[in-house]
Amino acid sequence: MSATLDPLVECRPHFPALTGDYIFADSAGGSQCLKAAADEVADYLINSNVQHGADYSVSVKATQRVQMGVDATRILMNAESSDEIVFGSSSTQLIENLARAYTDLESDDEIVVSLTDHEANTGPWTRLAARYNLKFHIWTPKPLNPSNPFSVSLTLDGLIPLLSSKTRIVAFTACSNILGELTDVKGFVKAIREKTRGGKGERRQARGAEVCVDCVAYAPHRRIDVQDWDVDYCVFSYYKVYGPHASALYARLSSLATLSSLAHFFFTPAPAKAMKLQPGGAGYELTYGTSMVLPYIRSLGGPNGDLDVAFKRMAGQEGLLVTKLIGYLTSDASYKKGVRIVGYEGIDSLKRAPTISFIVVGDDGLTKKVQSKDIVATFDKKGNMGIRWGHFYAYRLCSALMGESSAVDGVVRVSFVHYNTTKEVDRLIAVFEEILA
Repeated sequence: MSATLDPLVECRPHFPALTGDYIFADSAGGSQCLKAAADEVADYLINSNVQHGADYSVSVKATQRVQMGVDATRILMNAESSDEIVFGSSSTQLIENLARAYTDLESDDEIVVSLTDHEANTGPWTRLAARYNLKFHIWTPKPLNPSNPFSVSLTLDGLIPLLSSKTRIVAFTACSNILGELTDVKGFVKAIREKTRGGKGERRQARGAEVCVDCVAYAPHRRIDVQDWDVDYCVFSYYKVYGPHASALYARLSSLATLSSLAHFFFTPAPAKAMKLQPGGAGYELTYGTSMVLPYIRSLGGPNGDLDVAFKRMAGQEGLLVTKLIGYLTSDASYKKGVRIVGYEGIDSLKRAPTISFIVVGDDGLTKKVQSKDIVATFDKKGNMGIRWGHFYAYRLCSALMGESSAVDGVVRVSFVHYNTTKEVDRLIAVFEEILA
């Protein structure tokens, strides 16, 4: 096995949508689905579409199939137990359910969220704070480049002043779906633990605040490791990780103990596992279909199916795409034409995901001279390629960077995954050249 990933041979044949020459460059909104996953969804509906929990053979089979999706997710996230995994229709729904399960908050508890997050990991905590009239802090990103006010990043210096023993919950993203920067989850969590220990109750005395990390924009590109990171909650969406439209939440068993159950009242005692955050059954066929993602990723990890090797090879291919497109967008020629990266401008694979956003500004370096939607409209007219414009549900971030009047138009976003090719990047750059000429 070569250390270099060959997407044409190893990856694209697994995705029927990639047999043509259409460029899928809106992967941060949703990847293409593996044929194996789609086949198993159909097979479930045709051959095992019955209710769970019964003793008859087809129900036993259906129950086992759904558990396969849960067990595969435990491995992907490196959770200690499958009892810590719960499924839902979207990450937005799962985090809202999680926030609704917090019913023991006290008047002096505080919540911290990141300005760089998708609203899925901001809105539920904002509403929770409002319900309990809690103090609410927003962790804002800091500028990275004096010549580009849109190049910003979450920093530890920006977080520390917001933390205290009163902090109950900290929510942030492992990778912004706008900025494309991979955050130092482990480092941030360590600092949160150190600064928030000593609160009320034995658990908070020992561990400090609970941490919820949004990995939706991270999971397609790098390996999640909830145990190494020491997080309490973590969420990602399978439809952005080569599977069907389903999402998964990790909830540490010890953290679940203080949460109220959303399950039906007659389940007594209330479930002690993550199922307490699932008020009804998730899509059974979709949950089963997700079990096909793990073997595909393992197929990229050599003869032993090593996940670390697989993600390293995926990151290597993505790095080639990032280097080419970032190099073009940050060139002197592009800068003179008003192109400004929104987020991290570098290509370091430890910091940069292949989710690249930019805007085009005028002479003042602040105000757009070309609307993002107009740039994307040119691509739409060309056909055979898909990129996107907007705020991508990071409305608060776009408002802070560009002003509320420009937030809806947002950014131009080009987002790849490991099955994209450098030739596809060249085709996109050729269109950008026409637009910016």
